Amino acid sequence: MKDTPIQDSSSDLPEETAAHYDLFFGPVYFEPYALELVKRIDSGRSSIVLEIGAGTGRVTRHIRENIPSSAKLIASDIDREMLAIAKRKLGHLDINWQNINALQLPFNDNSIDLVVCSFGYMFVPDKPKAFAEACRVLKPGGLLLFTTWDKLENNGASYTSRTIAERYLEEPIPESYNLATSMSNQAEIAFLLEDAGFIEHSIETIQLQAVCRTAEEAANGLVSGPVYAEIKKRNPAWISEIKVKLKNELAEKYGSAPMIAPMSAVLTQAWKR
Repeated sequence: MKDTPIQDSSSDLPEETAAHYDLFFGPVYFEPYALELVKRIDSGRSSIVLEIGAGTGRVTRHIRENIPSSAKLIASDIDREMLAIAKRKLGHLDINWQNINALQLPFNDNSIDLVVCSFGYMFVPDKPKAFAEACRVLKPGGLLLFTTWDKLENNGASYTSRTIAERYLEEPIPESYNLATSMSNQAEIAFLLEDAGFIEHSIETIQLQAVCRTAEEAANGLVSGPVYAEIKKRNPAWISEIKVKLKNELAEKYGSAPMIAPMSAVLTQAWKR
């Protein structure tokens, strides 16, 4: 197995953006699905595990805790700032950190038992190649396990936030901002997997709850997202106005303290035979 990472800094986020991602989106959105993912791990067949798009390590920690201590865990991401935060948080654990592009995995054929990707494949520009790479490196009988977001309207707080944001933009939101919810169609996911060589797969919709201490905290976190950067360019004063509107609407729909909103994601398992 090769251990030389593919270097690509084209998608590096500023450190403050990565930190916000970890502090707000991590516990509210990603932690519940991290727990769902690791329920599907067969620890007895996970001696070499690769995580793609590890981000700030939200899922990485749970993987490490749910595989044998003797197993090798390679946690990777294309974004160095995300990995830097993950390393600081989880540096005490036995994890091999690598900066890797999902389109060019630096591993031999049939060398990995389990590939995990939590909310990462939506952003990969060449999905057929990414799934083909995952299939290539997996051993026969190996598992690809990943999550993608369901439709935006099935994720209450995010949908409310987007609806308010659109009132402040003269033109449609750039298509790049819709990538996060671009892989909700189960038939399309199944086609991509079968085309990549995964003959057996299971795809299910998992509905959970996004829980935040207060609606105000949720509004502050959501308004720090990328769509609002476009609004801030036009009129920075609008941001404070939007925070108040969003806080009030979230509180009315999902409670003020705590705020508990529905969220939905697609969880996929695909086996290499």
